[in-house]
Amino acid sequence: MSSFFQNSLTLVGRILISLLFIPAGLMKITGFAGTVGYISAVGLPLPELGAVIAIVVEVIVGVSFLLGFRTKEAALILAVFTFFATIFFHNFWALPADQQMVPQLLFFKNMAVTGALLMLTVFGGGHWSLDEKLSHENSSN
Repeated sequence: MSSFFQNSLTLVGRILISLLFIPAGLMKITGFAGTVGYISAVGLPLPELGAVIAIVVEVIVGVSFLLGFRTKEAALILAVFTFFATIFFHNFWALPADQQMVPQLLFFKNMAVTGALLMLTVFGGGHWSLDEKLSHENSSN
């Protein structure tokens, strides 16, 4: 596979994965009370703190991931966040059978996203990333 094609796909992959996080974090900011209520509804402690953590992860870490800045670290943070958010908020197994379809679909979609993020934790953001640009600048100094 050509490097242009690999770089293009890695960039597109970062953009698409970021679409899952950044808009969700921005909606949590504008609907903070609702986010806190949703976190409270599943019984997690300190829902206000949880909402702030979710916003920071989704917006700040999401933008870092999108730009390819500290991509491996951002991908790992997003993977851990997605894994635990999925366990707590898409627990389809606790629902009646006739209500499981959409939560189960969301659960497995999020687990697939977690898998992609874990791969990017290993391989990084590709050549079209700030990580790559900064590593070239540092090596030329």
